[in-house]
Amino acid sequence: QVQLVESGGGLVQAGGSLRLSCAASGRTVNSYNMGWFRQAPGKEREFVAAMSWSDYTTYYADSVKGRFTISRDNAKNTVYLRMNSLKPEDTAVYYCNRVSFDGSRWEGRGSWGQGTQVTVSS
Repeated sequence: QVQLVESGGGLVQAGGSLRLSCAASGRTVNSYNMGWFRQAPGKEREFVAAMSWSDYTTYYADSVKGRFTISRDNAKNTVYLRMNSLKPEDTAVYYCNRVSFDGSRWEGRGSWGQGTQVTVSS
């Protein structure tokens, strides 16, 4: 069983940056596709970014493409999300998880952690 703990969220002004971390314990996530999702108040959880375990190919939601970067450090068993040029509409709780693509959408495959709150002020 993999436990995932997200951190790095906070309050930032529009145009600012944050780097989120997702630390895994229990077992290595080096052989998993990993991704980030977010959930804004009153909305469903949505896909943000993913990275394949095999060739490190990255995938992004259109809303964050060019602003967010997903990366991973296998030695630290940690996945990151660098967020630049933040906008108020990026405000949400951000979660990481193992992911899979079913042909039309990315889905989380494991248990969800507590997430980390990102708030972007205008």
